[in-house]
Amino acid sequence: MTAHMDSMIESTHDVIILGGGLVGLTLAIALDAHGLSAAVIDPADPQAMLASGFDGRASAVASAPWRMLEAIGVGDRLAGQGCPIAAIRVSDGLAPGGLMFDPAADDGAVGIMFENRRLRAALRAAAEAAAGVTLLTPARPDAVTRDAAGVRVTLADGRTIGARLLVGAEGRNSPTRAAAGINVAQWRYDHAAIIASVRHERPHGGIAHEIFYPSGPFAILPLIDDEEGHHRSAVVWTVAGGDAAGMLALGDRGFAAEAEARMGGLLGTISAPSARGSYPLGFHHAARITATRLALVGDAAHGIHPIAGQGLNLGFRDVAALVEVLVDGARLGLDAGDAQGLARYERWRALDTFMVAAATDGLTRLFGVKGRTAAAARRFGLGAVERIGPLKRRFMAEARGETGTLPKLLQGMAA
Repeated sequence: MTAHMDSMIESTHDVIILGGGLVGLTLAIALDAHGLSAAVIDPADPQAMLASGFDGRASAVASAPWRMLEAIGVGDRLAGQGCPIAAIRVSDGLAPGGLMFDPAADDGAVGIMFENRRLRAALRAAAEAAAGVTLLTPARPDAVTRDAAGVRVTLADGRTIGARLLVGAEGRNSPTRAAAGINVAQWRYDHAAIIASVRHERPHGGIAHEIFYPSGPFAILPLIDDEEGHHRSAVVWTVAGGDAAGMLALGDRGFAAEAEARMGGLLGTISAPSARGSYPLGFHHAARITATRLALVGDAAHGIHPIAGQGLNLGFRDVAALVEVLVDGARLGLDAGDAQGLARYERWRALDTFMVAAATDGLTRLFGVKGRTAAAARRFGLGAVERIGPLKRRFMAEARGETGTLPKLLQGMAA
């Protein structure tokens, strides 16, 4: 950088992260835990994002990403706020049988269900307490320059921030990805996900259910009991895109009755649904996830159907790999934007993200095929997985986020 440009920069960091969502904040905290500094820039008002009604979704944090959250000091902030997932049951409609993924007693939970607002609050608090994290929120990037000298981001208020690496973590419509000219393979499923939490009569036993209907999957995800001791679960209900408005317009009693019917009485009487939300479902996968002094993480790099609850976990796996690459580079005296390090990150994540995305898309299409023959084939397949030990263990490892070459953070160790 020239001396003139240096004089214009108000602060310099190892990494600038555009996007202060769950993945962006986790990356900043993980970098700080390894002695690297990060500035997080996000236009959203943090108080609005932390409000109880901002995001009614819940996320399953798989066991490997949970080890990372513990290793970087976020786990303690979430103690008692999540519901361990003891097992996952997959079924074709309400037909008997299906597939139960239940780990051995000494393996621990498959993952932990958290309401997104609890995750966001814990991550925000950890980021505020981290000496190496600068939170510029709300703030909007007005101009971004990436070149051999480094990265410069000029904010709408005139401030200029410098770094060695820019990370795009703004989500599926990432303007950073678009500005870099990175192509994206994408399509819509013509479906929408209706999300809500409900109370139910019977305890869920920590079991997550994925019930596949021709109209789309219906997921029941265990949550901790509320303050009054009522049993609760999150519902992710896939409906045809044209039906979403009608589902959202249902009153509480009507929605509870419809959800109860979809569950086949599994958890008894359903009541007190929360405010409902809806978002369109689609698939996207960036052709590449790096460019000059740029890395993409989370939904900026890949977006999948929520059928297997792996979207957030893929983002956490991006974080663990990128942190290890940057820490290894720093030990060798390389700056965070070194092209060799970014190439290693690209190679590390390319196969994992593609395989999970392809498998998720394939499941979505397979279970959407109507007819008795297709249903019989699906049930045969589910039964085969149940009977074949190695195949079932492979599915369990994927659910835990433990496939491929695991970064050290996903093993619970410092990078």
